[in-house]
Amino acid sequence: MRLGLALGYWGRGPSPDHVPLAQEAERLGYDSVWTAESWGSDAFTPLAWIAAHTSRIRLGTAVAQMAARPPTTTAMHALTLDHLSGGRLLLGLGLSGPQVVEGWYGRPFPASPLTATREYVAVLRQVLRREAPVELPGRFHAHPYRGPDATGLGRPLKPITHPLRAGLPILLGAEGPKNVAQTTRIADGWLPLYWAPTRPEVYGPALAALPEGFLVAPMAQARVCADVAEGLLPVKAMLGFYIGGMGHTSRNFHADLMARMGYEEEARRIQRLFAEGRREEAVRAVPDAFADEISLVGPRQRIAERLESWRAGPVTDLLVLSPDRETLRVLAELNS
Repeated sequence: MRLGLALGYWGRGPSPDHVPLAQEAERLGYDSVWTAESWGSDAFTPLAWIAAHTSRIRLGTAVAQMAARPPTTTAMHALTLDHLSGGRLLLGLGLSGPQVVEGWYGRPFPASPLTATREYVAVLRQVLRREAPVELPGRFHAHPYRGPDATGLGRPLKPITHPLRAGLPILLGAEGPKNVAQTTRIADGWLPLYWAPTRPEVYGPALAALPEGFLVAPMAQARVCADVAEGLLPVKAMLGFYIGGMGHTSRNFHADLMARMGYEEEARRIQRLFAEGRREEAVRAVPDAFADEISLVGPRQRIAERLESWRAGPVTDLLVLSPDRETLRVLAELNS
């Protein structure tokens, strides 16, 4: 199991520690560093900056949002950064949810998310292979566009720039069993949002027979500390925001996943509290047990014991979300 450093997205502004953390992770032998985006900083620009200050560590987006860019634009970002970094990019994509897609990007959330994702990846593959001009008679990502308001002048094109790698890895963030199953068929890897090593059945039967070389790269908050309950507070804060605020009460994929993991009553309570503006209560309502099973928190020996269950399953890459250098060092030692 390889280790990756997950930096997430910026808050109020750029963190001055992101490049030094990436450099430290590279020194410790981490395989990859990952950025994200929501409705603030983008995922690709920080990776370009990190690429310029590192030499070996791979560069991943976990995740770049599909609604933010047409697939050909995402392909241009990917092939550009792959060239600039010497072939270090891992392209992680996610569909997000209706609240973000329609509220921030001003686009309709696709009526068939599986079809939209499948078409998006198909266009990316065509661009990166550069075997012929891009053509796809798709429902959501038709190339060329031939909708009722089209001029009729569009023609198939292929990229001017020759991609460095036709097989640049594409990973997908997927939560529902059908989405996970499709991911194993059309992508090179999967980015689980919440991974509980003891509950692989939550994600459906697709994990029982993964393709050769398929990447499973969950993100987990980690912290070496004496007090487990205190160490779980940042995990609970993250969960409270995602489950309560990253979706509507009637349609929230994060809350639905928590419910499938055995915490339905708690998930709905978190949503309700967050919607009522009682955010601190929403965070406190996150069960310690749920926060604990999807993270690595506590004294070194406890983390060492729990790390074994992560290694025993299908996980190929553990993406560590921690700004603490001591925690990064301990995990590197335990995983060596």
